[in-house]
Amino acid sequence: MALTAIPVGFVAGLFGIGGGLITVPFLYYIFGSLGIDQGYIMHLAVGTSFAIIIPTSTVSVLTHHKFNAVDFNIVKNYGLFVITGVVFGAIFAASLKTKSLVLFFSVVILLLGIYLLLIKEKEKNIIIEMKLHLKIILGFVVGFISAIMGIGGAVMNVPILKFFGYSINKAIGSAAAIGFMIALFGAIGFLISGNYLKANLPLSIGFINIPAFLIFIPITTIMARVGAKTVHSIDKNKISKFFGFFLLIVSIKFFYEFYKL
Repeated sequence: MALTAIPVGFVAGLFGIGGGLITVPFLYYIFGSLGIDQGYIMHLAVGTSFAIIIPTSTVSVLTHHKFNAVDFNIVKNYGLFVITGVVFGAIFAASLKTKSLVLFFSVVILLLGIYLLLIKEKEKNIIIEMKLHLKIILGFVVGFISAIMGIGGAVMNVPILKFFGYSINKAIGSAAAIGFMIALFGAIGFLISGNYLKANLPLSIGFINIPAFLIFIPITTIMARVGAKTVHSIDKNKISKFFGFFLLIVSIKFFYEFYKL
């Protein structure tokens, strides 16, 4: 857990993600090796991941804010619809069969990764206003999928914000802030659903494992600050390409998970 927390925190700060894409598979493996009830291992990994993302993303957002890289207007206006998606996603996840959703997620992430690899960073970013119906649709979809996968949603939100004219730095900083909201409501949802289903998992409250949370937090919060500072010293075009390449790796991983299901 301690070794996993180092890259999780760094990547969280670097790309504005919560780190769930790394945390969830590792926690799934760790909980499985400890002999925890197979029926609830994925739920526990996702719920614990959300709890870990809350303080990690807080540090990431505060660091990005120092570089004026967080647009709190889009966080507030768009984030409301993301939260709605998270609430419905957390409810849906309690009794979920994930195969078709994993395939959908893999395809979306693959397309977003290709988009970021091909797009060029503009000299001057002109922000296009996101219409209300797009905020509702995109926000709900991002929140819904994030809740089921135990992620902060930045793998989708960064390309979305880039499409609407945000610089890569501002897209990452704003996505980190939206990720905090996703994690907060996701963690609450999995805590409640775990208690409602009477999972009674060892050393856990609902679907949140306390030892894993306590081991990850001090390491991920330190590394998130390092990652967030690092991103502002890298060429903008390179950040877009790094993020696009990162998404391609994630999509390959999820296609593999789909194949195994």
